[in-house]
Amino acid sequence: MFRRMAGNVTNSMTKAQEFPEGFAWLNTEKPLSMASLKGHVVVLDFWTYCCINCMHTLPTLDWLEKKYRGQPVVFIGVHSAKFSNEQQAQNVQEAIGRYEIGHPVVVDQEMKIWRSYNVSAWPTIVIIDPKGNVVYQQAGEGQRDELDDVIGVLLERHRAAGTLAQEPISIEHPRRAQGRVLSYPGKLAFSPDGRMLAISDSNHNRVLVADAQSGKIIHKVGGTVRDLRDGSFEEARFFRPQGLAWAKEDRIFVADTENHALREIDISAKTVRTLAGNGRQGAWISGAQDGKVTQLSSPWDLAYSDGFLFIAMAGLHQIWAYHIESGKIGPFAGSGYENIVDGTFSEAQFAQPSGLSIYDSNFLLVADSEVSAVRLLNLSKKTVQTVVGEGLFEFGFKDGALADARLQHPLGVHCAGNKIYVADTYNHAVRLIDLDTQQVSTVVGKAAGEKTMCKIDDPACDTLGLFEPSDVKQQGNTLYIADTNNHLVRMFDLDKMVLKTLAIKET
Repeated sequence: MFRRMAGNVTNSMTKAQEFPEGFAWLNTEKPLSMASLKGHVVVLDFWTYCCINCMHTLPTLDWLEKKYRGQPVVFIGVHSAKFSNEQQAQNVQEAIGRYEIGHPVVVDQEMKIWRSYNVSAWPTIVIIDPKGNVVYQQAGEGQRDELDDVIGVLLERHRAAGTLAQEPISIEHPRRAQGRVLSYPGKLAFSPDGRMLAISDSNHNRVLVADAQSGKIIHKVGGTVRDLRDGSFEEARFFRPQGLAWAKEDRIFVADTENHALREIDISAKTVRTLAGNGRQGAWISGAQDGKVTQLSSPWDLAYSDGFLFIAMAGLHQIWAYHIESGKIGPFAGSGYENIVDGTFSEAQFAQPSGLSIYDSNFLLVADSEVSAVRLLNLSKKTVQTVVGEGLFEFGFKDGALADARLQHPLGVHCAGNKIYVADTYNHAVRLIDLDTQQVSTVVGKAAGEKTMCKIDDPACDTLGLFEPSDVKQQGNTLYIADTNNHLVRMFDLDKMVLKTLAIKET
C-alpha cells in the first residue's frame, strides 16, 4: 500500500512500451531502451516546451532527481509537440538548455509514444516499476509529494523482492556551451529618454542596462546564481527574469518569472527590492491583496501606465494589475480558464499571456501565446477583443487580412501608433499588424513559403536569421529584438531594411 494511497497507482500488469527506433534522443550520448532500464523505476514526463504547466512541473522533477540521485531511478522527458515548430529536434534541444533540464529527452515523432500510453494532456507523468509495468499515470502539475511517495515505495518493494538494479544505469550528458555575454535573453525595455536599454538576461539570472547605441553595459543587476534576494546590485538575485517595465528614469520593474515575484530596480540607489511574491507559485485569487503577502504564478511581462503595472500572469492565464502607490495586486482581466474568449474583463479567457504593450493610453495589447493571438483590452470599457488569432490549435505562418492571418506562439508585442509589432516566436519572425489597413505582414524573417535552408554562397543567408525571438521594441526607426535562442539583441533598421547585431559588451 502506498503511503498516501495515491489514487492513480494501479496493480495493472500493463507492460511499458519499448521506445520506437530511430527517434531523436537529446541530453544523452546514446538512446535508451526499456530493456536496458529493467530493475529501475522509470519516470516519464510527457511535455511540450511551450506549455506553462509543463514548465511548472520541471522544478518538481529537478527536486526528485536530486533526492533519488545515485539510486536506480531514471527520469525521461517525452517531448510530444503541440506546435509544428516544437517538432524540430534542434528547437527541443534549445528548450532543454533554456530550462536547464538534466535528464534525457526523446523527441516523440508524430506523438507515437503519447498515443501508446493513451496520454491526453500536457503534462502527464507515467511511472514504470522495475519489472516494466505501468503503475501510475497522472495529468497536471503539483503532485510532488505523491510522486515522491510512489517512487519511494517502489524502491522499497523491489529492493525487498530482489528485483531492483544494484546500481543505477550510467547516462552520459553532453556538455553545454558556456561563456556567452547573454543567455536566452527574454525581454527588453527602454529608458524614458530612449538612451538606455534594459535586457532580461534570463538564464544568467540578471538584468543588464546597456547603452542603446553602443551596447556597452552600464549596470549589471543580479548574478548568475538563481535565488530570490533583495539588496545591492551585487547582492540581489533573480531566477530567470522575463518582463521589464521602465516607469521613470530611475525605476525598472521586473517580472521575476521563476521566482513568481515582482521586483523593483532603483537605478539611483543601486538596489533591488521585492514588491510581490515570495518565491512560491501561487493560485487563483478573487480580488486585490497586499503584494507582500500575495503569491504569483509565472509573471511573464509587464506594462506601465498611469501608476499601474499590468502583469501577464502566464501561469494563471490572466492579466493582473499592481497599484504602485498602495502596493495592492490582483486579477484585472481573465477568468483563469485557458482559451480564447472575448467579452468583459470577468468573462474573457486568455491562454498563457506572455507579452504586453500599452496602446494610446486607453488600450492594452496582449501577446496571447498558447492561442497564437494578439488581444486588445479596452481599459475604459473593460472589454477584451481579439485582433488576430482563432484558438488553441489554430496557428501557422500566414500574412493577409486580420481574419485570415496566422501566428505561432507569439511572446512579444509592441505598439507604435497604429502599427503593432509582434515577436512571432515559433515562426522565427517579427510580424506587423497594421490597424489602418487591417493587414498582417512579415517584417523580419522568412515569410510563409520562402525557403528556409541555405546553400554555400547564397546571398539570402548572409544575415543570421532570428531564432525564437521573444520580444520586440521600436525606438526611432529601429526595431530592437530579443533574439532568444541566438543569445543576441538584434537591431532592424526600418528605413534600410537591414538586420544587424547589437554587440553587448561587458566592459
